[in-house]
Amino acid sequence: MKINLRFFASVREAVGTAGEEATLPDGVTTVGAVRDFLIARGGAWAEALAQERALRMAFDHTMCAPETAIREGGEVAFFPPVTGG
Repeated sequence: MKINLRFFASVREAVGTAGEEATLPDGVTTVGAVRDFLIARGGAWAEALAQERALRMAFDHTMCAPETAIREGGEVAFFPPVTGG
């Protein structure tokens, strides 16, 4: 499945990109599983998206929980709890 990933604020700064298109392996079907997939990249990805870090997540521009199902062509976004405005 292909999805679009977006990263905001300190997450964007840590991973060095504002977004990418990703092809997910079989079994990655929720927002939380996408987070785990990205953590498995290691390095800055593991640090920025670590489970103990407070992060907000959204699927297709709607705030969501880790168990939210994703679908082909959707957008998953990660950002800190407070962003500047």
